[in-house]
Amino acid sequence: MSIFSRFLPKRKPPELKNNIPKEKENIRKTFGIYCRKHHDPKNGKLCPACTALLATVFTKIDRCPYGITKPICDRCDRPCFGTKATQDFLTIMRSTQRGMFLRHPIMTIRHKIAGMGVDYAKQQQEKKAGDKIKAREKAAKARAKEKEQKK
Repeated sequence: MSIFSRFLPKRKPPELKNNIPKEKENIRKTFGIYCRKHHDPKNGKLCPACTALLATVFTKIDRCPYGITKPICDRCDRPCFGTKATQDFLTIMRSTQRGMFLRHPIMTIRHKIAGMGVDYAKQQQEKKAGDKIKAREKAAKARAKEKEQKK
């Protein structure tokens, strides 16, 4: 710390935003586009299969172990839907990318930027973990070298 640090403005802790409602809305719109294209539902509602999967996804999002700090579901390293539901969910999300971009371009761009942020954060975590491992190996070599010199 420098002697001038007391004169600098104090850093505010980062604000945690609750992105769950936005993500639920994105997922709801995506399911709507997918179901209209593939299942041709009546009255503008989702078919029973899509409704059941959407209910499962929303229930699991509410119970997410990450809470409000959760990453985007398709980028999560711990999918909590189960294997079949996760595969179906990812299939729906991937197959409607073009339709989402045409119907909701701003929302799609925001989602892509958020996904890139998650990817960047994971990359930084992996880099830090690799740096820690290298530092441990270097320290172990230095200790071994010291032991050899003492003998």
